[in-house]
Amino acid sequence: MAAPASSPPAPSNLKRIVAASLIGTTIEWYDFFLYGSAAALVFNKLFFPESDPLVGTLLSFLTYAVGFAARPLGALVFGHYGDRLGRKKLLVLSLLMMGGATFAIGLLPTHATVGAAAPVLLTVLRLVQGFALGGEWGGAVLLVSEHGDAERRGFWASWPQTGAPAGQLLATGVLSALTALLSDSAFGTWGWRIPFLLSGVLVLIGLWIRLSVDESPVFKAALAQAEERRSAAGAAERMPLVAVLRHHWRDVLIAMGARMAENISYYVITAFVLVYATTAADLSKQTALNAVLIASAVHFVVIPMWGALSDRVGRKPVYLAGAVGVGLWTFPFFALIDTRSFGNVLLAVTVGLVFHGAMYAPQAAFFSEMFATRMRYSGASIGAQFSSVAAGAPAPLIATALLADFDSSTPISLYVIAAALITLLAVSCARETRHRDLTDIEGTDGAPKTPVVPSADARTA
Repeated sequence: MAAPASSPPAPSNLKRIVAASLIGTTIEWYDFFLYGSAAALVFNKLFFPESDPLVGTLLSFLTYAVGFAARPLGALVFGHYGDRLGRKKLLVLSLLMMGGATFAIGLLPTHATVGAAAPVLLTVLRLVQGFALGGEWGGAVLLVSEHGDAERRGFWASWPQTGAPAGQLLATGVLSALTALLSDSAFGTWGWRIPFLLSGVLVLIGLWIRLSVDESPVFKAALAQAEERRSAAGAAERMPLVAVLRHHWRDVLIAMGARMAENISYYVITAFVLVYATTAADLSKQTALNAVLIASAVHFVVIPMWGALSDRVGRKPVYLAGAVGVGLWTFPFFALIDTRSFGNVLLAVTVGLVFHGAMYAPQAAFFSEMFATRMRYSGASIGAQFSSVAAGAPAPLIATALLADFDSSTPISLYVIAAALITLLAVSCARETRHRDLTDIEGTDGAPKTPVVPSADARTA
């Protein structure tokens, strides 16, 4: 039995929900990206000082990648309980975990103070960050997707996606201001701690806003139906993870493939570019940071535009356009940086992020529409976060290693192009989803009904 379609929320209520998701994701991405920027600029010296500069950068990026390794575990745990208990509770927990870990990094002693314990503690806190972020994304986009109406779901669901460039903008902006105001010695000694400690204030703001929103009405309706079925038939729902892997394994694989180009290109454009620009192109840290800063502002603006376009022409055409664009832009990207002109570096990063936005914007609605309600948090999170282990996690590490081995950007460009081809194949195999009604709890339109498993009493009867 399909649930009755719920009426869309009032515009003011929907905007508050969008704002809560956006601010929360901005804070969490600020925390996550802040680590990536610090890994490229100072962590190699503070936590791995006995290595040569490039090896130290590789080691700091390795701890950066550890955070991605924890994201699938976060997706499994948060997805399971998010489908059982609700989206809102888990989003509050993820925000507290991420903010607490980031604040603690700002208090960490360095290698000069405690020796080998410093990188160990850094790695543990990075794991906590990754675990929290693994559960954050799915809950944030679902809370908006399940509140909004089908006609503009791509637009509204794209706003939590702008939390990534907003977090990048905030993290890069703070670092850029500090590197401009402080000497290299002061920044390396104590200045780098300020952005991490600032996370504590941001978390309190985000928590206050997030606690003010309501649970998803689609989820509440699905939960009520599950209770009715359990009472009437003595049946217990299958675990969300089991249901996803049994009935939605194809959609999970499509989501993982779709994220390859999106994830890899993003971290090459925003994290590895700081290494390439300051080493291969011999540009200053300030120049590279400013380029990422301005480009992130453009990225923030274009994401809702791409999301709105996906409501008009479909999720697939917009996503495919972004994958093609990223693949074609990768060689010009490095060629422009090699000119050592700030204008060209800015153009390279900005165009790259505009193409990335065409994939990232419809992704929230696209993945949400693939799964039935009672397994949606698990399905969307697993598909999105498991791919990050193979895509975003090693991207800066692989790019840095390729640069060290070949002393050329060509292998890095081919690496991004290969990812784009995988994404093109995956998205081409997907069904168009923009007309799906999320209030159809049982998952018609090609999706299987929410499976149930008879309880022990029912089997005996």
